[in-house]
Amino acid sequence: MTQQHPVTPPPKLVEKWIREANHNEPMFAQVAVMGAKWGADQELEACCEWLDNEIGASDPNDLYAERRPNPLSLKEQALAAVAELKGFKGVDTIRRALKTLDD
Repeated sequence: MTQQHPVTPPPKLVEKWIREANHNEPMFAQVAVMGAKWGADQELEACCEWLDNEIGASDPNDLYAERRPNPLSLKEQALAAVAELKGFKGVDTIRRALKTLDD
């Protein structure tokens, strides 16, 4: 399964940029600039929204971690999956074993 980056412009917007490009200049450069501006605007809006919702956020690393999260390690994914199995026999043993593994 592939995941689309959250700052990927909708195809219709890209088509609009191509139509609006000045065809006397290289189109790729114009569309790239429009895309970069759109992506930066999307990111800025998301950051502002996060700051509005985070009371007392003062560490820039918190914002960075929110906007550029690291993918979960295989161990973290397994622990999350085990957490969904509450009540099943052996879950605690599996959880303890997973926690002993390196990330």
